[in-house]
Amino acid sequence: MAQRQADLLALLRQTAPEVLSDNQINIEKLKELLGQERIAPAEHYELNWAGKTEARREIQKTSSHTLRPDANNPASAQHMLIEGENLEVLRVLQKSYYGKVKMIYIDPPYNTGNDSFVYPDDYSETLDEYQKRTGEKSAEGYLNKQSLWKKNSKESGQYHSAWLSMMYPRLYLARNLLRDDGAIFISIDDNEAANLKLLCDEIFGGENFVDVVIWEKRYSPQNAVQWFSEVHDYVIVYAKNKLNWQPNLLERTEEMNARYRNLDNDPRGDWKPENSTAQAGHGTASQFYTLTAPNGKQHNPPSGRCWLYTHEVMQKMVADNRIWFGADGNNMPAIKRFITEVKQGMACKTLWRYEEVGHNQEAKKEIKELFDDTTPFETPKPTRLINRMLQLATSNDSVVLDFFAGSGTTAHSVIELNVKDGGNRQCISVQMPEVLDETSEAYKAGYRTIADITRARIDKVIAKLKAEHPDKTADLACAHFTLAPSNFKVWRGDVGSADALREQLALFQSAEKAGQPQATDAQTAMLTELLLKHGLGALGVHAVSAPKQVAGVTVHRVLMPDDKAMWLCFDTYTDALKDEIVKAQPAQVVMLNSCFVGDKADEQLSNLQLELGAPGRGIGLTVI
Repeated sequence: MAQRQADLLALLRQTAPEVLSDNQINIEKLKELLGQERIAPAEHYELNWAGKTEARREIQKTSSHTLRPDANNPASAQHMLIEGENLEVLRVLQKSYYGKVKMIYIDPPYNTGNDSFVYPDDYSETLDEYQKRTGEKSAEGYLNKQSLWKKNSKESGQYHSAWLSMMYPRLYLARNLLRDDGAIFISIDDNEAANLKLLCDEIFGGENFVDVVIWEKRYSPQNAVQWFSEVHDYVIVYAKNKLNWQPNLLERTEEMNARYRNLDNDPRGDWKPENSTAQAGHGTASQFYTLTAPNGKQHNPPSGRCWLYTHEVMQKMVADNRIWFGADGNNMPAIKRFITEVKQGMACKTLWRYEEVGHNQEAKKEIKELFDDTTPFETPKPTRLINRMLQLATSNDSVVLDFFAGSGTTAHSVIELNVKDGGNRQCISVQMPEVLDETSEAYKAGYRTIADITRARIDKVIAKLKAEHPDKTADLACAHFTLAPSNFKVWRGDVGSADALREQLALFQSAEKAGQPQATDAQTAMLTELLLKHGLGALGVHAVSAPKQVAGVTVHRVLMPDDKAMWLCFDTYTDALKDEIVKAQPAQVVMLNSCFVGDKADEQLSNLQLELGAPGRGIGLTVI
């Protein structure tokens, strides 16, 4: 949200500097510029619901959380799976992934009356305090579905409002992550399709609405229904900026290509005959003439028609063997349209048939084959459906996000497509570790949360592709992260007494929470958090870190986007380290306040600041 606000202020500063003073907006001047006709009256057209004000407040909240890497993560990975509440995860991702995601796909709760998605979005407390107060964790450490997720019954007085309040802040923060040429695809059904369209108009702007796709999700009708047999869902598509977003063409079908043949062995390749005439009323005098074929036969356009081109142009086309008169030269002239001269693809239609993109049963079959004849997830989407979206909205190196990951179909599709076309797309999957019902097939198979299923599917897909394509998948991996409280203490701004302030100042002699910052797992966790906060992605995914012993201490060296280095150190500082930093000339150094110990700690820190900031060096130093 902070980045979004900064962008808006920068835009105002550029286009209307007179409305800004000391970084504050003068509303009255803004009204003057816009004119009264642009100012909304007290009553105006908008989507409103009970709880919208509170939903807006959720957007303004900052996060005191981080992503904790799994101890078994590979040294580097292309993809990442994050277990955690998706609103808080979206907040954590803002700094590192703002404006970097090319495509978002989500399959949120459809609000059918049986969905469990209503839960408190209050993370102002620490996660540990919150969980203790609400009892959301079981004795085994799993989140309690019954306390965190509450069923949104249709009998509820705020049935639609609860769903809109859940979606609003998530879509708003998701929009921040999209590139200017990015797009979002959202699966939905009739329960909330109309409200979702209006909600997206507000968040993305009605001018950035692309289309509503109808997906044929079933291949056979259901006869045991009271009214109609519903066989479709929707996919609502919005661009971040429609002027900058252009969907890719889809691959041409074999049927389309079969229309092109080479009947005369033309060296230019296959072609198909096209009509060489037009309606007479649209033609000029120069398009009415007799055309003579190479064998001498004369042709005139049919009654009410004229030739498509003038006589001069048509003669040149005949000379260039671009007019087909038939094998014996006696056919009505046709224009030869070569396959190399047409679009090497086709525009996407808004009706997606199950034959083209799969259906529900296909999706269940896919997951059943991966999980040894077990169906651990009841409502997966087919990979062909997501593949269609990836074809339309991504390039080979795009970042793809799914923050309602479910069974992991998006990650599955991205990984398979990369192997197929040699792409380097990166997929970020986010899934709540929602506890499974003990009577479910997945629970009986040993899975305890939906996130367990997501993780297992990604791992199984990777293992399968590594076995099938070892030459293409040597570096294929997915890093796993868990939403966790910050590794650093959070400054409380609500302390009211001098004694409380002194206590807090004493507490912040070390910024990290209780524990050993020298421990490997603690350093890894802190490193991941600092990379995220510095906008460098997550450890092992987008940022490259190589720990090294320098002057007897461990230094984490990170390559930044401008090919400059950042050094991070959590060990006890020594003067010898300063000399090594000066010699290496990194762009930025990050250290903990607790790295400086002993009677001369303050003196050491001051000397280091002076040395690194000396003229000609300009090495940035951040002390936490």
